[in-house]
Amino acid sequence: MKKKSSIFGDIISYLFLTVATIIAVFPLVWIVISSLKGKGELTSDPTRFWPKVLTLDYFDHVINGLNFAVNIKNSLLIALVTTFIAIVISSMAAYGIVRFFPKLGAIMSKLLITTYIFPPILLAIPYSIAMAKVGLTNTTTGLIIVYLSFSVPYAVWLLVGFFRTVPIEIEEAARIDGANKFTVFFKIVLPLVAPGIVATAIYTFINAWNEFLYALILVNDTSKMTVAVALRSLNGAEILDWGDMMAASVLVVIPSVIFFCFIQNKIAGGLSEGSVK
Repeated sequence: MKKKSSIFGDIISYLFLTVATIIAVFPLVWIVISSLKGKGELTSDPTRFWPKVLTLDYFDHVINGLNFAVNIKNSLLIALVTTFIAIVISSMAAYGIVRFFPKLGAIMSKLLITTYIFPPILLAIPYSIAMAKVGLTNTTTGLIIVYLSFSVPYAVWLLVGFFRTVPIEIEEAARIDGANKFTVFFKIVLPLVAPGIVATAIYTFINAWNEFLYALILVNDTSKMTVAVALRSLNGAEILDWGDMMAASVLVVIPSVIFFCFIQNKIAGGLSEGSVK
């Protein structure tokens, strides 16, 4: 049997974790419930928790009236393309570093991660000048290229740790059986590091989905704006409608939360495997 002190400690720990969880989740719950309130409820009785009448009027106005669905489509396209290209490039680069250039690769991976030393605002002007010279300002292509410039180095750095967990003996056995380098990479190595690739892809997608600064600077066409910029534009309106703001915030946040709930085990498994050297 457990000692009374141990049981008491467990109770205190679970109580603390429960309170911390409620504090962390409450803002999200408040946003969701506020977005379901009727017109005028947020201004007439802002402290009321549960709405008098549940309605989707704010969501209808945001999606159809403010064309927020177009911004969601833009962000989804940019984030998916950025994630796909970044994973393809970084997986091959990380494998090459681990297997073909182990000594030089260690230095290269450290140099790649140093790109995160510079704050984003410091690179805003160089990026703007470069995109203007090649005619890619106000385009999704230019935004994807900018996102790849800092997504690929971070993805390479992450995946190097995952590829190091794959025993070289497995690849040698496949080569003896007649598999070439491409077959070994795609059919042997990639399935073994799939959790790490999934974890890296998720972080890349979320970063591209939530990015605000470069989307604000490089894109000024409302039909090409991302959700982060569109959400900020609601706050800059002459009359701020808190109902629209809450509904738009839900549309931006909830997909990421649901996505994380489905693949959280895969993320934890990938990160723990990548930590083994």
